[in-house]
This record gives sequence, C-alpha cells and structure tokens, in this order.
Amino acid sequence: MQICQFHEPGLLLFVNGLQDHPLPTGADNHIGNLTFKFMKKTFLLWATGTLALAAPLSTSAQTPNSSSTSAGIFNGPKDFKTWSIGVNGGLLAPVAATGGQNDFTKWKASAGYGAYVKWQLLHALGIRADYVGGKLRADNSKELGNDELPSRPYDAYETKLKWSASLSAVVNVATINWLYKQNFVQIYLMAGAGLAGYNPELERGGTKTEYKPNGTIKELIIPVGGGLKFKLSEVVNLDLGYTMHFLDGDNLDGYNYGGGHDKYSYGYAGLEFSLGPGTKRQLAWHNPAKVMYDELAAQKAALQQELESTRSTNARLSADMDKVLKDTDGDGVSDFFDKCPGTTQGVKVDGGGCELPKDTTPRTVVQQVTEEDRRLVRDAIQNLEFATGKADIKPNSYPSLNRVAELLKTKNFSLKLAGHTDNVGRDDNNMRLSKDRAESVKQYLVSQGANPSRIEATGYGETQPIASNKTAAGRQKNRRVEFTLY
Repeated sequence: MQICQFHEPGLLLFVNGLQDHPLPTGADNHIGNLTFKFMKKTFLLWATGTLALAAPLSTSAQTPNSSSTSAGIFNGPKDFKTWSIGVNGGLLAPVAATGGQNDFTKWKASAGYGAYVKWQLLHALGIRADYVGGKLRADNSKELGNDELPSRPYDAYETKLKWSASLSAVVNVATINWLYKQNFVQIYLMAGAGLAGYNPELERGGTKTEYKPNGTIKELIIPVGGGLKFKLSEVVNLDLGYTMHFLDGDNLDGYNYGGGHDKYSYGYAGLEFSLGPGTKRQLAWHNPAKVMYDELAAQKAALQQELESTRSTNARLSADMDKVLKDTDGDGVSDFFDKCPGTTQGVKVDGGGCELPKDTTPRTVVQQVTEEDRRLVRDAIQNLEFATGKADIKPNSYPSLNRVAELLKTKNFSLKLAGHTDNVGRDDNNMRLSKDRAESVKQYLVSQGANPSRIEATGYGETQPIASNKTAAGRQKNRRVEFTLY
C-alpha cells in the first residue's frame, strides 16, 4: 500500500511505500471507500465555505455603486480587473495526498497540461473553470511487504486523460495584508466539481488491451486543491498549485481491485494573465487596509493644510482687530476712526474723536445740604418698609417720605436712590426687586410733587452688602434703599 502525505505550505508531495505487511483481500476496497467518504466530507465543507463567502454578493448587488472613479473601498468591482486566464504544465500521478492508492502498486508521474478561466467575485472569492489533460501510468513492479511481487492479472496500465473540465470556487486566504501595503504572494484553496473523459489501456505479458475499445469513459470528478500565487506585475502572476481529483468510479486504471474509487493528482506551475485595461488593478491583489490608510493619510494632510490656512487667517484678523481697537490718545475713539488724534486726555469728544464745544450756559446755584436735611433723609430711610418680597411701600412710611419730597421741591435738590437686597433667592430676582423698590420710592416722591428729572433710581441686588448675610440681623441691614442727597 502507498501512503501519501500532503504538506500544504510547501505544496510538496511525499509518497512512501510501506509494504511491510501484505494487505488482506478487500483491504484496498476498504481504503478506497474511506477515501471517497473523506472526499465527500471535504467537498461539503468547501461548499459550505464557498456559500458563506458568496453571501455578501446578495447584498452588494442591491447597493448602488459610488460615482467615484478611484479604486477605493465600497465602490464595487468596476475599478478592478476581475477576469483572468491561466496556462500551466506539470505532473499527473494516480495518487492523492489524502492517502490510499489505486489498483496498481507503483504509480508513475507523467506530464500534464492545463488551462483555466477565472472570474474574481470578491477579494477572497473567485470562480474558476479548469481544463486538464495528459496521461496517467502505473504498474505492479513494486514488491509487497513479503518481498514478493503482487499476484495481479495485469502488469501495467496507461490512461489517456483526454480531457477533464471542472468548475471550482477559489478562496484567497488572508487577502488583507497588515504587514505590508502591497501583497506579493497569496495562498489559495479551491474545490468544485466536473467531468473527466479518459480511456485506459491495460498491459499483460507485453500485450496491450483497451479497457473500452473505441470509446471514452466519462465520470464525475471532485477537484480539491490549493496553491501559491506570486504577483509578477499587474498583468502576470506565477501560479504554483496542486489539485487532487476524486472520481465517482473505479475505471481510471481499467482494473477493479477491491472496489474503491480511483483518484489522481496534478501538481503544476503556470502563468496567469489578467484581462482588462492596464490602468486597473487586479481585484485579488487589492489590499483594502492600504486604501483606507492612504485615504485617511490624505484626509489628515488636507485637514492639516486647512488648519494652517485657518491659523494664518486668524492671525491676520487678530492684527486687523488690534488696529481697529488701538486708541493712542485715550479719548475712547479708535485711532482707525479718530478724526482728531492727539486730543488732551480727559477732554470730552464726539464720535469722530474731536473735542466738543465748551458749555457756556450759566450754572444754577445749588444750595448746600444742611445737617437738618440729612436728618430728614435718615428718618425716611429708617422708617421705610416694604411688603415682604415686593416693591409695595407700607403706609407707615409715607409721613417721612412726604418730608423728603417737600425738601426736594423747596431746595431743588437731586436725589439718588439705590436699592439693595440680601442674598436669599436668585440673583436675577434680587436685582429686579432692588430696582423695583428704588423705582417705587421715586414714583411716590414724584406723586408728592418732586421733580422726576432730579431723582435717579438704581438697583444693585445683593452685590453691595453692608453686613454679613449669614445672620438674620445682617440680612435685615442689607435689605435697604439708600438715599444720597446732593
């Protein structure tokens, strides 16, 4: 029996003849059945993987392509070359890397040739139609484990593989390269189904006999394999591959020994040529990670340029603003708008920065505020009371306010009213209450005949306390309306 081991990374086939012990009758048949069962399970796994990888096609077909002409991501395959053809040559042998053997003890390698057409659907998935031809040979010249030649009715056979045609799904492994921007080597796996046409010729005692005279045997084949592909240019790839073909029958060698299914393998080297415009790249070699990196780098460069431009603009605007705000003579009018630069500091000027005309109107003599006048004002302050939280003056405050109103009328004094509150409540409410209380006092004095133009009412809220707001007594002092007579 021949046991074959397949080492995928190197795509090397090692065949060791282990015949230390002769096999009982029917053992080859058992091995063949096991091999075919393994083949069927392997094909089911390949089919499941292919369907899973093809699933994105159902959604991408409904997504409109971007109008961009660059070969970016999410633009569909229109910017890539998706069709290719390949030619190859290699060795055909009636063995498979999965183990087992056919019905003759010693297989021989023969020249084979092939060609294919491939359609790349996604980065990782393609459909490939293969043609393989050549010859398969083996004989019974290898001794068994008992150092004796096998007792078989035929000495050797030669099968002419007239043609084999198959359709396979090709899966590229690790299409995104995180180590290098440019991919230069790919590992691919493939599986499919097809049909082979062949005619075995048996030899016994030097006489050759056709297994099926004047005819061709046609049987189902299941190709399973893989390989390495090297990118030589945007047009040419070097393809090194190995494919096992499992047949649905035991006719390949023209002799049914044990009833197992036959198989053969094809190891090859060839060239693949991508079809399409030279400006486009091959989809199978496209690295989306590189595209995203380049796009982000371009966006970063554009943003950096825009930031530098914005900084330059801001610096220019800042310089212009400094020019507009500069006021050399300190008259409150910017040098940019100052029609009379160099005015004396403290002199009142108009909007153009020029000195205003002197006021020559005679001044009215203002009477002096006496101590008695101040006493009347203090009494009004002490007796002034409002409704809680309101600006309404309580009636018991009217007599002292009436005396202040009479003082304003007789001596033509001016009065400034300043309302204050404690810090209880919201700031805006306190500010409004202090203003309203000062205005309420003003309105009452005006109602008693005082000149409204000589009374100023202002609210300061809780901003100018005269005592601590932490105690009730302090807060009471802070709730006040100050009278300033002048």
